[in-house]
This record gives sequence, structure tokens and C-alpha cells, in this order.
Amino acid sequence: MRDLILKMAISIDGFVSDSDGRNSWMFGADQEAKAWGVDYISNASLHIMGSHSFQAMANYWQTSTDQFAPPMNQIPKVVFSRQGQAILGNVNIAAAGQSAELQPGAASWAKAYVATGNLAEEIAKLKAGEGKPIIAHGGVSFARSLVAQGLVDQFALIVAPVVLGNGLPLFCELAAPMPLKLISSRAFPGGAVAQIYRPV
Repeated sequence: MRDLILKMAISIDGFVSDSDGRNSWMFGADQEAKAWGVDYISNASLHIMGSHSFQAMANYWQTSTDQFAPPMNQIPKVVFSRQGQAILGNVNIAAAGQSAELQPGAASWAKAYVATGNLAEEIAKLKAGEGKPIIAHGGVSFARSLVAQGLVDQFALIVAPVVLGNGLPLFCELAAPMPLKLISSRAFPGGAVAQIYRPV
């Protein structure tokens, strides 16, 4: 059995995006925090995400030379989408006539498994596989659904040193309070803190 880890950046006041869906505030220049993030997502056997995040990430990571690009490109993906296989039609950068060089593993985006069934049932099938954990990346509505249905085995919350005042919260669809056990905490020089929790 594989654990499902939800990894998200979150503001001090509990928002994972601003009110307009922008999240540029989460990308700091702290190299130690970035190195931790790369190591963390590299320890996955599968990356899962909602359709909006999938399209945005596919279009970005296939040609990116950022330090996160190797694990994002090379680890297999699952996209949850009601569009079915049609969602894969927009991820082939080379076919779109763009001149940027594709990075190793970029083809994995067009080969992603498209999950269209019941969320809990699809997640149960994925968890039944052997290997390293599954990392879920969001977006907000997909992450909220995972949380609300109790499908997350571990939360990896990167608390950014920023207060947004308002925005899109992660835990707003819970039917009741969710007790969590702190597994580890690591502070970085730039002020971010990686907090790892498991539901009790």
C-alpha cells in the first residue's frame, strides 16, 4: 500500500492561493527550502493532480530547466479529469510548434493516466500499488476534495512567511474538525517552515 501525501504551500493564515487564484507569493528565493522540496517530491512513485494544475504544469515543466523539473517530468502522473483522454491533447509542446527544448521525461505528461471515475475509488486503486508514496499537488478544488473525503494519509504543508488576509483556504469543506499529529517540522533560512502531519 502507498500513502497519499498532499503537498501544498500555505500562508500563515491558512490560504493556498489568493482570491484570484494566484500564488506567486509562495515562490521564494530560499535555496535550502527549494532543495528540500526537490528531495521531497523526488521520493514519490506517482504524482497526481486536478485538470487545471495538470495543464498548467505540463505546459511549464516540459521545457523548464528549474531544479524541480527532473522529478516533475520523470515521475509518472495521474490527472483527475471529467474530460477523459481529451485532456492529454493539449500537453504535447513539440507538436504545438514551440521552439523550447523538451527536458528528459517530458513525454510522461502526454502518457499520464486519466482518472475519470469516483474519486475515492480511483484513489483506493492507486494506493493499492506498491512503491514509494503518491504525492498530490492540487489545485485547490481537487485538494479540498481529497481532504473532505478523508483520502489524505499525510499533509506536507510548506508554511510561507506571508499573511494574505483573504484567499482560497484548503480545509474549508471539512464536515468536522480533523485532529492531526505533527510528524516533523523544519524551518528554513528564508522563513518558510515545512510541517508534516498525519491525521490521527
